[in-house]
Amino acid sequence: MSENKNLKHIAIAGNIGAGKTTLAQKLSLHFDWDTYYEDVDHNPYLEDFYDDMPRWSFNLQIYFLNSRFNQIRQIQQGAKTVIQDRTIYEDAYIFAPNLYEMKLMSERDFQNYITLFRTMSATFGAPDLLIYLRASIDTLLKQISKRGREFETNIRIDYLERLNNYYENWINNYKAGPLLIINVDQYNYAEDEQDLQRVIQLVSEKIGG
Repeated sequence: MSENKNLKHIAIAGNIGAGKTTLAQKLSLHFDWDTYYEDVDHNPYLEDFYDDMPRWSFNLQIYFLNSRFNQIRQIQQGAKTVIQDRTIYEDAYIFAPNLYEMKLMSERDFQNYITLFRTMSATFGAPDLLIYLRASIDTLLKQISKRGREFETNIRIDYLERLNNYYENWINNYKAGPLLIINVDQYNYAEDEQDLQRVIQLVSEKIGG
């Protein structure tokens, strides 16, 4: 499919296990977009974080913040449309505040983190399209189990539920740019070709092509 030259940055947001990477792969293939993935396999803090959240929460969030900020800089400097697997906003508005509220991140670390995010966010704008993958806890758990990452076996249900609540609050108040909400409970785009085509159609309508 030919590229819409007005598009630079498509971003996919969603809870752990919502299917962001799968959708990014499929949309990039269909629309001929470059893809920037979340660095999970080479993340030096993720496994430690799930073993000891209070000790590693700040380190993990700083790593993600830096990684996502560098991706945004590359998108701004590049010529092609890019689809990004998870956004910098999720780090700042969902994961870090949740860790702080759960007392898994100290007040000092949280304020340091938020100040750094605000400094960074003054240098870039919102994505040209934000795709939010809404999923029930049952769906998240099934998809987390299916992909079989050992370090994710320790994820607590209440942790996922809290993240879902943060996501819904963020999305319900999102005014920064165009937004497309896809209910993952209804669209099995990973395995059902018809569902995938429906999702592609929804995206096409949103980007005007």
